[in-house]
Parts: sequence; C-alpha cells; structure tokens
Amino acid sequence: MSQSENKKSLVGFYWTWGILTVVGVVIGLWAPGRFMPASMSGNMHLSILTIQVFTVCAAPVAAGIYAATLHNIRHDRWRGEGVPPAAEAVRGNTTLVSAWLIASSVLTVFLLVWGLGALAVDNSSTGKNPLVVDVTGQQWLWTFHYAGTDVNTTQLVLPENREVQFRITSDDVTHGFWIAQMAVQVDANAGVFTEIHTTPDKLGTFDIRCTQFCGLNHSSMVTTGEVVSPQNFQKWLTSQPATI
Repeated sequence: MSQSENKKSLVGFYWTWGILTVVGVVIGLWAPGRFMPASMSGNMHLSILTIQVFTVCAAPVAAGIYAATLHNIRHDRWRGEGVPPAAEAVRGNTTLVSAWLIASSVLTVFLLVWGLGALAVDNSSTGKNPLVVDVTGQQWLWTFHYAGTDVNTTQLVLPENREVQFRITSDDVTHGFWIAQMAVQVDANAGVFTEIHTTPDKLGTFDIRCTQFCGLNHSSMVTTGEVVSPQNFQKWLTSQPATI
C-alpha cells in the first residue's frame, strides 16, 4: 500500500471512528432514561446518570474497536505473510496508538473514581431524622414495621422528600429486596439486618420485587408501594391498626 493510499485509508478510519463515537454518545445519553425504570429517588437519579456517563465514556473506545475491525475488513485482502498493510497502517501509527493508550487509561481511572464515589454516596445517610422501616422477607411476601410505632403491614407507604432508612432481614431463606424506581437493592439474610438509605422525591407507585431465588413461589413475591405527601403519610400511619 502506497503512502497516499495509506493516508486515504486512515482518513476513512477516522471518519468511521468519529461517526460511531457520536452514535454511541447519543445512545448513551438517550437510552438509559428511556429504558431504565422511572426515577423516584436520588439513588435512581445517580444510577441513571452513572449509566449515561459510563456509556458515553465507553463510546469512543468501542467505536475505535469497531472502526478498526471495519477498516481491516474493507482493506485487508491479504494473501501474503506478515501483518496486512491496512492493519499495519493503524498499528504502525505511533500517534494513534499513543492517543488510544492514554485516552483509555484516563477513562479507566475516571470511571473507577466515579464508580467508587457513586457507591459511597448511594449507601450514605444524609438526613438527621430518617424514617426507619424494618423490612422482613419471608416465603413469599414482604412485611414492613415502622420504627417507633406498632404498625406492621404488608403495605409500604413512604412520605415524599423524607429520607428513609431500610433495615432489611429475613425470617427464613435469603431474599433480595429491590425497589426498582429507587435503585434500592440489597439481600435480606436471616439473622442479619442490612441498612440502606434513600429519599423518595416523586409521588406515585413503585415496584417491589425479590431478586434472589427463594423457593417455589419466588416469582409471585412481587408487590407495589406508594410515595405520598407527608400529610397523607401521617394520616395513613395513624389509621393503621396496632399489631404485636
């Protein structure tokens, strides 16, 4: 392959890389908010943002791999020995290879720091007066006890814009407590209380599912909860019968 042909093929490679990168970035910004559960808490906002950031940062790396593959498929009809000329044109470009390695290293470190920071924020308490709810998994339903009251119920009702501290355990086998719209997901283990925090910030219903296979009727361990205004929450709480 002549020098002019080499430059021409690399121009095509760069164009392909750029176009695929733009496509990947657009998908990364658009798809998570559309296909992930609707956000009802700061945890879920952060989860959606994290998926967007990871996808956007991964877009140029994935696009580079796809562009190199398409470049080789298009230009390499090599029957001789050694490295095909088109592949050598990419691999032998010191500037391109150096930029690839540096950019990939920077993106990897950035995503590692972001992930660790997001994990720390996701599990930390930010309020001084959280609503404490004891969650108990059992074959095959969830029960909820509101700390400081005698209310034990299979309904989960939460007040808007107040931090909730879930204390999760199990009466029998391992279950998985998952509120999809709030990015709350933690195992419920017998004899152990595991804490996780969230702050509901949108009125409406949400889904509660078990994410650990817990026996014959695992698939039916599905229910819904509701986020209501603080006033309606107090009315609901005082209307519940006291149980032992």
